[in-house]
Amino acid sequence: MKPQEIRPGVWWVGVNDRVTELFEGLWPISQVGVSYNSYLIKDEKSALVDLSKEMLSDDYLAQINEVFDIASLDYIIINHMEPDHSGALKRLLELAPQAVILGMPKAVKMLNDFYGLTENVEHLSNGQELSLGRNTLRFVYTPFVHWPETMMTYLVEQKVLFSCDGFGGYGALDGAIFDDTCADLEYYEAESLRYFTNIVASFSKSVLRAISNFEGVSIEMVAPSHGLIWRKHPERIIELYQKWSGHYQSPAEVGITALFGTMYRNTEHALSAALDGIASESVPVKVHDVRKAHISHILPDLWTQRGVLVAAPTYEGGMFPSMADALTMADRKRVKNKKAAYLGSFAWSGGAEKEFERFAEKMEWDVLNSFGFIGGPKGADLDRARELGVQLARAVKE
Repeated sequence: MKPQEIRPGVWWVGVNDRVTELFEGLWPISQVGVSYNSYLIKDEKSALVDLSKEMLSDDYLAQINEVFDIASLDYIIINHMEPDHSGALKRLLELAPQAVILGMPKAVKMLNDFYGLTENVEHLSNGQELSLGRNTLRFVYTPFVHWPETMMTYLVEQKVLFSCDGFGGYGALDGAIFDDTCADLEYYEAESLRYFTNIVASFSKSVLRAISNFEGVSIEMVAPSHGLIWRKHPERIIELYQKWSGHYQSPAEVGITALFGTMYRNTEHALSAALDGIASESVPVKVHDVRKAHISHILPDLWTQRGVLVAAPTYEGGMFPSMADALTMADRKRVKNKKAAYLGSFAWSGGAEKEFERFAEKMEWDVLNSFGFIGGPKGADLDRARELGVQLARAVKE
């Protein structure tokens, strides 16, 4: 993609990554890709806001060179030090050794820790402004969105918020970079939710605090480091992040996420009965087989729905391993305050039910019902499973 002028004198000079399999080495993006958005401001003084990943340095520098002589660059603004934002920095400095690097104090320390850079580095303070000529940059400290050094940069006169990982999303930019020019906005919103739950959800309180920093500030464009630039409805992505962040402490949407694992389909048969009970109450349900589905795709449903049904057998005296892995990540991502239930089979002694209850207690889930059954489910077991589904569905509707 070619560089694009997104505001007078402000250019998107980002690059797409369609090669990386796992974002952060964890989250699958091979089917959707991701963009590394960088922004060049050409004024009496010039500035780059955010960079790109090291592996795409050649593409990234070529993007800048199309619209600007890198050798004359004045400032490099480091909103965030994670290497997908800063990896191209040393290559960039080979071409612009005089450029001054600006970041919050913790970013300045990380510049030395990551890249051994100490010269031409200046630290910023929260709310500090820098005049480039016609344009003024204001730097707003937003720690833990999602690292401790993170900030957002606001272009005062043009009302553009360079929001770093805040308001970002997965998905390479396939020609269209704006919300009003992409053909499938619903797709990018879904990938923004997946990105949020994978990367940012653990820091929801910090996201809400960051949003509050911009109350009363006019924002006509949200330009994140990943995903679409929001110019027609910049409030849309902010509202979505605000809603999603609020789920960490307040009820989510009416719905149930059913997670299941099974060895010989005994647990699966009981799950089917429970799903019948949920359906009888007209409550939406999303079903994930933890043996096959990556937790990246499970987290959005866990995060946004009020109820959780865990169906998994006992394995060697404990939880079925794939389910234990899924619940461990749910705990790490702070999927809290859910209405929950458990069912599962065992052969001679249980154990999965107790492990589920330990997970649920840790995540502050309200467990409405749980039971295990020996071998294949009998008629009474299926009736009990169906009633469990009804009970859970009614609870999430309260």
